[in-house]
Amino acid sequence: MYAWGHSRSFNAYSNYFKKLFGERVQKLSIDAGFTCPNRDGTKGRGGCTYCNNDAFNPSYCNPSKSVDQQIREGMEFHAWRYKKPGKYLAYFQPYSNTYAPLSQLKQIYEQALKFPEIAGLVIGTRPDCINDEKLEYFRKLSKTHYVVIEYGIESCYDKTLQRINRGHSFQESKEAIIKTADASIKTGAHIIFGLPGESRKEMMAEAAILSELPLSNIKFHQLQIIKGTKMEKEYQQYPDNFNFFSLEEYISFICNFIERLNPQFIIERFAGEVPPRFRVDPGWGNVRNEKIVEMVEEELERRNSFQGKSF
Repeated sequence: MYAWGHSRSFNAYSNYFKKLFGERVQKLSIDAGFTCPNRDGTKGRGGCTYCNNDAFNPSYCNPSKSVDQQIREGMEFHAWRYKKPGKYLAYFQPYSNTYAPLSQLKQIYEQALKFPEIAGLVIGTRPDCINDEKLEYFRKLSKTHYVVIEYGIESCYDKTLQRINRGHSFQESKEAIIKTADASIKTGAHIIFGLPGESRKEMMAEAAILSELPLSNIKFHQLQIIKGTKMEKEYQQYPDNFNFFSLEEYISFICNFIERLNPQFIIERFAGEVPPRFRVDPGWGNVRNEKIVEMVEEELERRNSFQGKSF
């Protein structure tokens, strides 16, 4: 039994929710039709070079449908897939889901929270799309619902953020996360491993950098080149700029990384999963996320190791 209250070798998201809610909790993705400041011309055009949201939106998730309709279809989808899905979290995932006036955000989020099956909100956004007024709203909301603000950090290095056209600095990410945590709101973060221009040593050093932040949850993705993105064009023109992890290399890397990671962080995922029809890079075949988790746990057991062992 580890400090996080179960015998798994990392602070697992699924176990956390079973303990918190007493049953399975499933994320239900919603596309509310937001955009981003580096798409609409406020900071830039074209968005992040790796981004194509169609690659991870489930079939029912479409901004042409109302939030109400997406939730109803999403619950039907998950009820078929999991039989007994339990509670749901409304996951506002594509683009920047706080990039609108607060009055508009309230209308969107409250459409989701009127469903008794919805236990809370997971709100994906950017650090430059949050302010004190919105944080105060989420602070009040978090007293009655489970609320997580999930920030796309992607990298701790400004050279990389500039290269992938993020339109914000790591310092902005850090400040937004601290302000969110100070408002007693759960904070999540998303990191991509393998972005062009970063060495494996630089990526590993991010464990110490991230561990100093007041994060609640964290998720990791390996770089995947998605069709229809600027990065696809860069990859086709300059393939030597990219150094992809093999599956075995990634398992070793991610185990080394989480050994150095703050054990208080709840790990949501170790790797990203994109339908093969969207993929351009070599990839790992048909290996699903469940298999990645299994391989990580087997490697940690082989090492007699666990999250935070070297923290």
